[in-house]
Amino acid sequence: MPWILILIILAGYIVFSCIRIVPQGYEYVIELLGRFKTIWPAGLHLKMPVVERIANKVNIKEMLLDGDLLPVITKDNVTMQIDSVVYFKVFDSHLFTYGITDALKAMDLLSATTLRNIIGEMTLDETLTSRETVNSKMRTVLDEATDQWGIKVTRVEIKNIVPPQQVKEAMEQQVTAERNKRAEILEAEGHKQSDILKAEGHKAALILDAEADKQKKILEAEAERQAQIERATGQADAIRRVEQANADGLRMLKDAGADETVLRLKSIEALATIADGNATKIFLPAELSGIAGLASGFGEMIKTSQEDAAKKKEPAQPEQKNIHQEPDFLNRKIV
Repeated sequence: MPWILILIILAGYIVFSCIRIVPQGYEYVIELLGRFKTIWPAGLHLKMPVVERIANKVNIKEMLLDGDLLPVITKDNVTMQIDSVVYFKVFDSHLFTYGITDALKAMDLLSATTLRNIIGEMTLDETLTSRETVNSKMRTVLDEATDQWGIKVTRVEIKNIVPPQQVKEAMEQQVTAERNKRAEILEAEGHKQSDILKAEGHKAALILDAEADKQKKILEAEAERQAQIERATGQADAIRRVEQANADGLRMLKDAGADETVLRLKSIEALATIADGNATKIFLPAELSGIAGLASGFGEMIKTSQEDAAKKKEPAQPEQKNIHQEPDFLNRKIV
């Protein structure tokens, strides 16, 4: 009875040890008596004891190979350090298991060699500005080389490019120079725009000043013209009034039947108006030659009137002027 129990326990252990569950994202490579038999996908499987074994548990999910900083030399003999990341996945577990001894180590060495070869064909400037080119070339080379290992390279990325210290300092100086250049260009552009705006403002001010001066001159000319019109109108009106008064006076004398003496007195008044001034000679028409005699008689009449008025005044009288003096215009030479 105890032997039966031991046999049952042993049989249960053997059966339990032969049950295998393959997790999702993995494949198991199964060997029978040391030779490849099959590949188990994800799920429940039963392995034959003793004669079958699991040769390899293959991760078929996408994986990455993170390389260390690698010293490389560019075409122009500049030594720098570059590290890269390779993304890949296993598409054939049989080739991955039996195609190479250590696939991951082989990929690491292959990626380093490929990176050195690609950078060696490029200059420093091309390396710094052509990351996409480097990535594409590395992916193509690695994918072709790893097909026989059951590996598919999906993507390659350059993480860091570390140039020498001198190159870094030169690059920083170049960047600083570019920033200063852009700042100077922007400042010069600002000054240019400012000068243009000032010139436009000055031009507009000059135009406004000229327009204002033009309007001022137009208004002054218009005011002067109006003033001249007003003065001319006033003078014309004054002359018309004087002529009208003279005409009215002559008409009144004519209507009153004035005699020759009155008319000669009017002529003397006209003569006095003509003689008013600094001229020493007066040219008169021949018809006025008799005016002098009339003026002399008129002077005697004024003298007699003044003497009669003087007799009526008080004895104490101030010094009398010479009343016998003839009018100034009578003393002038009449031609």
